[in-house]
Amino acid sequence: MGPTASGKTELAIHLAKALNGEVISVDSALVYREMNIGTAKPDAAERKGIPHHLIDILDPAERYSTGQFRKDALRAMEEVMARGRLPILAGGTMLYFHGLTQGLSSLPRADPQIRARIDQEAKASGWAELHAELKRVDPEAGTRIHPNDSQRIQRALEVYRLTGTPMSRLIQENPPREFPFRSISMLLAPDDRRQHANRIERRFLEMIRKGLIDEVRRLFDRPDLHPDLPSIRAVGYRQIWSYLEGNISREEMIEQSVIATRQFAKRQMTWLRRESFDFRLESQTGNVCEKALGLISGALD
Repeated sequence: MGPTASGKTELAIHLAKALNGEVISVDSALVYREMNIGTAKPDAAERKGIPHHLIDILDPAERYSTGQFRKDALRAMEEVMARGRLPILAGGTMLYFHGLTQGLSSLPRADPQIRARIDQEAKASGWAELHAELKRVDPEAGTRIHPNDSQRIQRALEVYRLTGTPMSRLIQENPPREFPFRSISMLLAPDDRRQHANRIERRFLEMIRKGLIDEVRRLFDRPDLHPDLPSIRAVGYRQIWSYLEGNISREEMIEQSVIATRQFAKRQMTWLRRESFDFRLESQTGNVCEKALGLISGALD
């Protein structure tokens, strides 16, 4: 686990090669096809022949829940182990990691009509107003969920409107199932925030150079996609979408994308500080891959 732009992909591939493993992505953006540059999705050359799972499994018009991820990830892990190989899970979607290892309570299925209504309300009054509503009907969830986390705000309100019961109470009354595997957890994160912030900016500018705007334009030209979809709300994509709509300049788009990515990394680190790990590695030091391999090999013996 680790924040964006910390080197998780490279490390996961290195470990998979050394440990006869396969990589299972824990990333809510990598699941989407046609979204390659802005998600830093590893291409065939970067994967170095290592099988990757839960990448390119959905169209950007589709939605994907933590419950669906948990089901798919557990199945992928079982299949990898049945082949005599080691599942290596890597990514930065902390909610997916938490749902996978801590389990999920039994909650109602998504309701497209209610979600569409919530999206319309967000367009009219903004997500801040919907977050305020959530704090009224479910104070615990409203305190836990960040005001900018529109996807989780939507889900918590959806559950409340479907059941009339706060999602927090439903979770307490329906304890989740346990994680059925032994795991070794590793945090890969930078110690120097300024260096990490600079890396985030350099990486985004490199994405622009590689054609990220054209990638988003192809999505923008599709009549079935819109900025309220989880795929288009991904950091970078929503700012470029706004640029293509003519709402902001190219310079504003770049500045807002870099700021949003840094804020995203900060939220990831806030979550990660609450977690416990078997090992922690500083991502900006040398020989990270070799250090990680030594630690994990020792733990596997």
